[in-house]
Amino acid sequence: MKSAVVLLHSSMSSKSQWLPLKAQLGDDYRCIAVDLQGYGASPFPADAGADYTHTLAHEVDAVVAAISTRLEPGEAFHLIGHSFGGACALHMARRMPQRVLSLTLFEPVAFHLLAEQHPAKAEIVGVVGRIRACASDRDATRIFIDYWNRDGAFDAAPEAAQSKMVAQIAKVKLDFQALLGEAATLDDLSMLTMPSLVMAGERSPASTRLLVEQLGVSLPNATALQTRTAHMGPITHPDIVNPVILQFLSGAEIAID
Repeated sequence: MKSAVVLLHSSMSSKSQWLPLKAQLGDDYRCIAVDLQGYGASPFPADAGADYTHTLAHEVDAVVAAISTRLEPGEAFHLIGHSFGGACALHMARRMPQRVLSLTLFEPVAFHLLAEQHPAKAEIVGVVGRIRACASDRDATRIFIDYWNRDGAFDAAPEAAQSKMVAQIAKVKLDFQALLGEAATLDDLSMLTMPSLVMAGERSPASTRLLVEQLGVSLPNATALQTRTAHMGPITHPDIVNPVILQFLSGAEIAID
């Protein structure tokens, strides 16, 4: 039976971001792309309210439920995640390390792994603080989009795209709550002995580039590299990112055999 590949997307995206990669993987793998909560066809967390605390465990519970009908009981799979999906993938791999054949991460925003005084952690905490302090969802969305892309990116987007992004900022705030509230540290990654690929874009914010460096050291069987992209590389430059992923998966398959 062909190996399964589970794909987790970034915040303000959906499983459709992986269509180019799925096309390139072709018939060699069984691709299972999942919409994370509040994105694509997946509903907003049902219990979200004034006293609600979102966690990565909530996200991974939903992912596990979504893939359960596509996998045999106990079946192992390759796991790929980008940005928030990468942080979810790390949590998922720690929950079921025996089932993850390989781990591919493009700039996972798992800043909870870093000490409070680490410059990458301090930078993103500052960004989150600015987002939460905004009087309007539109201003908060502008900060979020411009940070991960470039200054002026939000205002340069078509009005329809801006409206869609503004509508999703409430979920982004929950994503950050889950990310910064996770209790795991870099030491907890020692259990993840599967082959791992950790990528960063050379034009990405320093926060994720520094985090990827730390992951490359902390994951026991990891390769870390930079691509000629920015944080949204899997979406904006699949022609650069996807061949790297394909090559890694092929090598991981050989190692498993």
